[in-house]
Amino acid sequence: MRIENAVALVTGASSGLGEATARALAEAGARVVLLDRDADSGQAVADSIDGKFVHVDITDRTEVAEAVNAAADLGPLRVAVNCAGVGDGCRVVDRKGRPHDLALFERIVAINLTGSFNVLRLAAAAMASLAATEDGERGIVVNTASIAGLEGQTGQAAYAASKGGIVGLTLAAARDLGPHGVRVVTIAPGIFGTAMVGLLPLATRADLLENLAFPPRTGHPEEFADLVLSAVRNPYLNGETIRLDGGLRMTNR
Repeated sequence: MRIENAVALVTGASSGLGEATARALAEAGARVVLLDRDADSGQAVADSIDGKFVHVDITDRTEVAEAVNAAADLGPLRVAVNCAGVGDGCRVVDRKGRPHDLALFERIVAINLTGSFNVLRLAAAAMASLAATEDGERGIVVNTASIAGLEGQTGQAAYAASKGGIVGLTLAAARDLGPHGVRVVTIAPGIFGTAMVGLLPLATRADLLENLAFPPRTGHPEEFADLVLSAVRNPYLNGETIRLDGGLRMTNR
């Protein structure tokens, strides 16, 4: 899939992995549409890469549909990248015997899983209406899971469930969209230098770093963005979840 002159839609684009991805796609020649709830930061990033910012709640079907239409109006929407997400820690039953807050679980799943699917389904429908490229492609959707979706730690039930859902969605969506020439790929990052990881206690981050194989550091958002570009450019990569974690394997805590 050629990135040059294509339109790319990126959620969670005001910071972290989404911002790095939006910048990399713009540098590669795409017209980037940035979706986020943080209007000030999102607009600032969009202005810096000559992109278009749209204030969106990804769980809102109307807002996402309007954003996808706005992206399609700029040219052929060939790339959509889901980076928006939230996380919070809560045990299924805490030390005082209290059950997990159901509203918190529903919120995390709504944003991370349902929101990602909302973007995927609408972006894929727009891609399916395009003329195919020389090799039959029409577009690609890249989702963001987490290694927590494969190896959830204590207190990560909601987050792990939401990200594990994205992993499970990947192949099924790729098979659904194959006849339309639309690929689906998921990246499962480890610990990256983002605001979400910054919320972790220093001791927790130190413990995670000790379990890395190499390199012994948090990932750079630009490294995530590099993998997105590789996925877009490689037409044979489809239906797969790729770990990007420095060889990290999560422990119980």
